[in-house]
Amino acid sequence: MRLGVLDIGSNTGHLLIFDAHAGAAPMPASSYKEVLRLAEQIDADGAMAEAATHALVAFVENALRLAEDKGCEQIHAFATSAVRDAANSDDVLAYIRKETGAEIDVLPGEHEARLTFLAVRRWFGWSSGQLAVFDIGGGSLEIACGADEAPSVAQSLPLGAGRLTRTCFAGYAGGPVPPGAVRETRRMIRARIADGAGEILRAGPPDHAVATSKTFRSLARICGAAPLADGPYVRRLLSAEELDEWLPRLATMTRGEISVLPGVSVDRAHQILAGALVASAVMDIFEIPTLEICPWALREGVVLERLDKMSIWG
Repeated sequence: MRLGVLDIGSNTGHLLIFDAHAGAAPMPASSYKEVLRLAEQIDADGAMAEAATHALVAFVENALRLAEDKGCEQIHAFATSAVRDAANSDDVLAYIRKETGAEIDVLPGEHEARLTFLAVRRWFGWSSGQLAVFDIGGGSLEIACGADEAPSVAQSLPLGAGRLTRTCFAGYAGGPVPPGAVRETRRMIRARIADGAGEILRAGPPDHAVATSKTFRSLARICGAAPLADGPYVRRLLSAEELDEWLPRLATMTRGEISVLPGVSVDRAHQILAGALVASAVMDIFEIPTLEICPWALREGVVLERLDKMSIWG
């Protein structure tokens, strides 16, 4: 059966179409995405800008048309932090429904963390033991840990790379960022993560610490991990030591200089410093010397949960 997952994220909108078969991993069949930067288009009152809403409707219309063209039997559409936290979230969703007919589910932050954890557990399996999973999105940081298929602890913190760039580095869009602004942002990030760290740390050190999604993949690539072209089964690692060597360099670089680093897209170059500060804080506070990058993340978790409830799995 062919399933579509329509992910309205804080940075991008992404339709990923999967072929699902009993007893096999869901295989990507087609992909369509657009850069939306919703997390960066929030006004002083916390509402999503009208232009962003119109761009979102156009993306959803295009995605639904493609899903139909590709023969999707079902489409699951969901939104994460940017829509979830917008002051006019209900109005935005109602407008999308009116213009496109699409019903968009808004994922609570903790559920987002749980679905990402499910995807990572399925990818690496039970041999990972006590598993810790970290995901830096555009609007939020998700953290989950546990020894089972569902995490025992799941957290969502407002520390996404796009959100931090908008709120902390707004005056330095082209870079570099002054040392004072970097230091203050670093302090705030670490205090926010540390505030809830005890809940994670009480479970003991993880047997396997894993990171997912674009920001972590880009940081790993900057630090020397294999390129995406080498395929999903190549082991990719992010070292805390190498990341901390890169951090002061990233702060002194312009957006253009960062955009030509390996693994960094032009659309996300301005967010890399904020993402690096969050990644460094995570690894330091939880005493993780190395994170392994997982190619599966939230979208795969959504598909896996959906398939688990369907009769094709018996």
